[in-house]
Amino acid sequence: MIAFCALHRLVFRQLPVNLKSWGVLPLWDLKMKHLFFALFALLFWALPLSAQNYPDYSEVYVNDFAALLSEKDEEKLRGILKELRAERGIEFAVITINSMSNYDYQGEIEPFATGLFNYWSIGDAARNDGVMMLVSRDDRKMRIEVGSGYGSSKDRVMKDIIEDDTLPYFRRDEYSKGILRGAEAVILNLTGSRPGEYDASPKEKAFNKIKRFIDRIGDWIWAIVVPLLYFPINAYRRWRRYRPKICPVDGTEMQLIEEAWDDDHLKEGQIAEERLKSVDYDVWQCDDCSHLTIEAYRAWFTRYGACRSCGYRTLEGDETIEIAATTSSTGLKRIDYTCHHCGDAWSVKRVISKKSKSPSSSGSFSGGSSSGGGASGSW
Repeated sequence: MIAFCALHRLVFRQLPVNLKSWGVLPLWDLKMKHLFFALFALLFWALPLSAQNYPDYSEVYVNDFAALLSEKDEEKLRGILKELRAERGIEFAVITINSMSNYDYQGEIEPFATGLFNYWSIGDAARNDGVMMLVSRDDRKMRIEVGSGYGSSKDRVMKDIIEDDTLPYFRRDEYSKGILRGAEAVILNLTGSRPGEYDASPKEKAFNKIKRFIDRIGDWIWAIVVPLLYFPINAYRRWRRYRPKICPVDGTEMQLIEEAWDDDHLKEGQIAEERLKSVDYDVWQCDDCSHLTIEAYRAWFTRYGACRSCGYRTLEGDETIEIAATTSSTGLKRIDYTCHHCGDAWSVKRVISKKSKSPSSSGSFSGGSSSGGGASGSW
């Protein structure tokens, strides 16, 4: 309003004086005054129209616009955020986006996050204790923004949570796990309790701590046992693979042709499979009758499938999310297939089902605001 009054004075008072000094006062009449004022007013009021663009939320807990969360982790995350709001009255929103440039913004994540926080009005209006975790995948940046009620008291701890609990997973492209672990760490810091332990007694918390420790030991045991099991299983497979083979024609023992020479007896598609390590072939030959036996061994873990045209396991698919699914609409993904043997290539599109939405996930935030507190990180 102050700026508007100043503009009014500029047009109706100052400009005639200047025009008089320029010798063009006869041209300045009431109609020209109103014309100039209308133009300046239009420019003045048009400025807010070019203000920052932000996404609108579809729910108050999880808005996974970039489709980074697995369905299981999203449901778990939504559950602990709902519990936090119900038990402690703290509004905590998690948002993922593809890029800030999709919202007409270029720059650091801090101003964008603060603006989005205030645009959504996260947190209680009186306490200003809301929290927002924003992840921008393509920018490789994230921020935990906190309400103005915390001041700068949470800046350091949020930075530690980002560096210790979230970014290590992001650097391995495990976004879903990193977001969930980071959110749990934030809740522990804000409330002093882990999700599910708000009303637990000290004995119950101690028991849960021991249980988590045992679970971790179990994970360690599996991490040790599984590799150890690999060796005897692999040894058994090698024994079955390389045990003496008997010629089905004359009953004599066959000889395994060395790997460097067996390509002479393989088809081009089989050679391509070996090159891609999707299938390994052994060629056995009978020295007496020259009979050949070719045995195929599929790789345990491979990204290649069977081609629809040539049938060899030389087909690779590359998946692209064209439209992310939301709780209100389905999404769309495109899978581009390419065969590394016959060269056949095609694309298919698949509909992504709507994300499930808890009946109590809708609603609105309570009018909170942020003054820019929190921390950021990049990977």
